[in-house]
Amino acid sequence: MSVDTHQAPGPPDQEELRSLDAHWRAANYLAAGQIYLMANPLLTEPLRSEHVKPRLLGHWGTSPGLNLVYTHLNRVIKARGLDALCVWGPGHGGPAVLANSWLEGSYSGTYPDVTRDAAGMVRLFKQFSFPGGVPSHVAPETPGSVHEGGELGYSLSHAYGAAFDNPGLLVACVIGDGEAETGPLAAAWHSNKFLDPVHDGAVLPILHLNGYKIANPTVLSRIPESELDDLLRGYGHDPIHVTGDRPEAVHRVMAQAMDTALDRIAAIQRGAREDGEDGRPRWPVIVLRTPKGWTGPKEVDGLPMEGTWRAHQVPLAAVRDNPEHLRQLEQWLRSYRPEELFDEHGVPRPEVLACVPEGSRRLGATPHANGGLLTRELPLPGPEKYAVGVDKPGASLHEPTRVLGAMLQDVMAATAERRDFRLVGPDETASNRLQAVYAASGKAWQADTLDVDEHLDPHGRVMEILSEHTCQGWLEGYLLTGRHGLFSCYEAFVHIVDSMVNQHIKWLRTTRRLDWRAPVASLNYLLTSHVWRQDHNGFSHQDPGFVDHILNKSPEVVRVYFPPDANTLLSVADHVLRSRDYVNVIVAGKQPCFDWLPMQEARVHCARGAGIWEWAGTVDSSREPDVVLACAGDVPTQEVLAAAQLLRRHLPELAVRVVNVVDIARLMPGEQHPHGMSDFEYDGLFTPDKPVIFAYHGYPWLIHRLAYRRTGHRNLHVRGYKEIGTTTTPFDMVVRNEVDRFRLVMDVVDRVPGLGVRAAAVRQHMEDVRQRHHLWIREHGVDLPEVADWTWDG
Repeated sequence: MSVDTHQAPGPPDQEELRSLDAHWRAANYLAAGQIYLMANPLLTEPLRSEHVKPRLLGHWGTSPGLNLVYTHLNRVIKARGLDALCVWGPGHGGPAVLANSWLEGSYSGTYPDVTRDAAGMVRLFKQFSFPGGVPSHVAPETPGSVHEGGELGYSLSHAYGAAFDNPGLLVACVIGDGEAETGPLAAAWHSNKFLDPVHDGAVLPILHLNGYKIANPTVLSRIPESELDDLLRGYGHDPIHVTGDRPEAVHRVMAQAMDTALDRIAAIQRGAREDGEDGRPRWPVIVLRTPKGWTGPKEVDGLPMEGTWRAHQVPLAAVRDNPEHLRQLEQWLRSYRPEELFDEHGVPRPEVLACVPEGSRRLGATPHANGGLLTRELPLPGPEKYAVGVDKPGASLHEPTRVLGAMLQDVMAATAERRDFRLVGPDETASNRLQAVYAASGKAWQADTLDVDEHLDPHGRVMEILSEHTCQGWLEGYLLTGRHGLFSCYEAFVHIVDSMVNQHIKWLRTTRRLDWRAPVASLNYLLTSHVWRQDHNGFSHQDPGFVDHILNKSPEVVRVYFPPDANTLLSVADHVLRSRDYVNVIVAGKQPCFDWLPMQEARVHCARGAGIWEWAGTVDSSREPDVVLACAGDVPTQEVLAAAQLLRRHLPELAVRVVNVVDIARLMPGEQHPHGMSDFEYDGLFTPDKPVIFAYHGYPWLIHRLAYRRTGHRNLHVRGYKEIGTTTTPFDMVVRNEVDRFRLVMDVVDRVPGLGVRAAAVRQHMEDVRQRHHLWIREHGVDLPEVADWTWDG
């Protein structure tokens, strides 16, 4: 449902203002108590040093402002009957959000041992930033959260991702003014050019300017208000200001600001949904200016505290050892008048809870923050429908991602009514050969259009913006609130989101240990326009290292796949789109690629993850090979098969086994990764004592790292990308990095015992061809005909 103006409450009277202030004071008391106390939660006796935690950790400075926002969101949610979610952007606002979820009862509902009374208050206080407890920032353990509190820069893109295709949802987003200095946040302001007021929910940004980061002033708090307004209006927002340090006045102005913002949102949605208004609306944004560390100590040890950077973390740092600090802490805590806020049993009094909504409308209980509860299975017909025919290996060529595009088109079409699948990417959908999806959905766009534009659609679900950060943030927010998606990106530039995927992996790993968190759809990457076919763009576009980064992360969460052709790509894509709670990385080419496996064999091979291609070698699996040629990746697979063909021609007596690896984690021991092989399996595939020449898509040392504990590791020789690149021909890229077929044959001659002398002429011939290649491309500008026109002869 949309926000409806007839539900708008009037301005708060004195009684409601007192209730709002009581709730805010209670939240401030609980936030401060979490930082300091481990006993005497209601101050029923004089505060002593043993009541204080031995290590004081946490961040007070942002908490009062977040408590204010939470209190006033409660008011409008309850008064207007809203479904709402809040993304808490400031870095370490955990005390505030935990305090409010405890007050509203959602925390005790999630963790029954943390009861809403004095005993539960002690547990709430002690567990905060304590061994075996909860983090100091908003985290997966925090009810109502979809955003890691230390993840500065991504709150606004997460908020928009949550709002897409959620027409009845209000997503408030508190943006810290330190966070507002980051590049990802600056780009995320443009998300309003993609928000469809008909099919999407609303995002209400709340820019919290408390003036300081850890030790420095913030940019947006120090520029003139008129300049800030110009900036926000330039982003397409209509600013509403709330400024002050007198609580009663701030409560009154904040209530008015929230009502004004929600009335404007209601009018925008009603105009688009009922009156057919088009054009991009100007959405409201609240600019909240309150002191850092508001209501805390004003001065400590003769230095100003409230309203300065000193209030960022723990204002009174020596409470256990300094009697004056202990006295100030007690004075500070008693200033909230806890006896008015909690009864003798520690239960919040009715006045404190008067503004709190009920049931799933509480911010800590909304199912949108536990998106797995809302996730439905994608309507996937299976990869067979899109399979390319393969009568024999290597007899035809297809562009794998173009084939995948047909499958994604049908997914888009099948979800047209339910609207729970989106394709995101930085301006690369067509470049990555996925443009078939445009037949089912255009590209989301709310800004101006010209006659020459193609596929722009105000209601589209293909998302393109030239900011990998924003794409990632959108998709994360979308997935965490119960939907599905795919991120398509050039391989070299997905590194831009390294830190974002770090946090998402950590989030998923943590939620797997929380039985109340339902599994969400996996974060799926399709990396194409990859290193081996970026010969035209050159060195700047050549970097296959994202998979190295991913495989350093939690093994129960991460998966990396290298499908070697169109049918294996379809099989892998079908699998990852059905999966839950993973980060899946698929690396696949968009250029014409030989078709190696028919669909049924492709599915079996992908399920196995790594296997022998008997048809490609010169020995069947019942006989011990002289050498193993292994490959992972589409171009390395082609080079290995070409090398196997050369060996069959020049050294027909040599027993060659070809092994293809789709799931790269299969190389790891089973105890290190759930997909890893046992030593018995690994030795059966690669042998314990024969040379293994491995052509790998990425940096070769990754393969060594994954397999270093294997018996035959000393026999493993890996070829891969060695950071040697330029603008050149496709085959010259593999030659320069020594992954080419001729180099692989030379490696076989060098490493198979007794072959060096016997096959010296073969090795010399391979070296001669490489030299001829070098001269040829400099004269003709294209690859050798025998390479460019190569086919598998079986």
